[in-house]
Amino acid sequence: MPIATPEQYAEMLDKAKKGGFAYPAINVSSSSTINAVLQGLSEAGSDGILQVTTGGADYFAGQSVKARASGALAFAAFATEVAKNYPVTVALHTDHCPKDALDGFVMPLIAASEAEVKAGRNPIFQSHMWDGSAVPLGENLDIARDLLPRMKAIHAILEVEIGVVGGEEDGVQHEGSNDALYTTLGDVTAAVEALGLGEQGRYMAALSRATSSCAPSCSPRSRPASLRNTARMPCRSTSSSTVAPARPTRRSRPR
Repeated sequence: MPIATPEQYAEMLDKAKKGGFAYPAINVSSSSTINAVLQGLSEAGSDGILQVTTGGADYFAGQSVKARASGALAFAAFATEVAKNYPVTVALHTDHCPKDALDGFVMPLIAASEAEVKAGRNPIFQSHMWDGSAVPLGENLDIARDLLPRMKAIHAILEVEIGVVGGEEDGVQHEGSNDALYTTLGDVTAAVEALGLGEQGRYMAALSRATSSCAPSCSPRSRPASLRNTARMPCRSTSSSTVAPARPTRRSRPR
């Protein structure tokens, strides 16, 4: 089936939130991995999300060529074409983008989608992630607030990392106390106050967690109650249809 339209992607997220489940979101780095994911989703009878990271986009552009925006566009073009051959609906997403990669990755991709939308077509990507986990929360939310109107204008969704990422992922690293690895209600309140509840544009909140490459010193124990409270907090003060569901946390695997 064709890549999800903005309306279809919004319906996917609403369905997941209402049903209490998450779609598989899988990072790819080549045409063969794209095909493998599409085949796997088809065999499972599941819609899903194809993601590309800064490193994956670099590789799509050419192993020795650092042109990640070009690589991401190549990924999107290939995925958009071959997805038509499969009986599932997939959305395209760019994963973790830290501050120093914004100008060479997400910004050019938003500009490319702006040109598509201006021409009467759909955005190239249905969502982009801004990973501000390595900067202070205030700066993180300021950048998200600047990005959100442009995302809304192209009918795309912004993912925002609220808090820090424990360990290392795609070059973003934080080694601190375990308590620092959990998003607090205060963090979520600040995010809602800065970004609104959908009127400025729809966004997904990724809550702090530890990654698989996390040193023993920052391998926190799971706190389901804490995650549940922070994930539900915005829903206590507004309609559930305005803000996309928080993306699921990744379980830590201490080395």
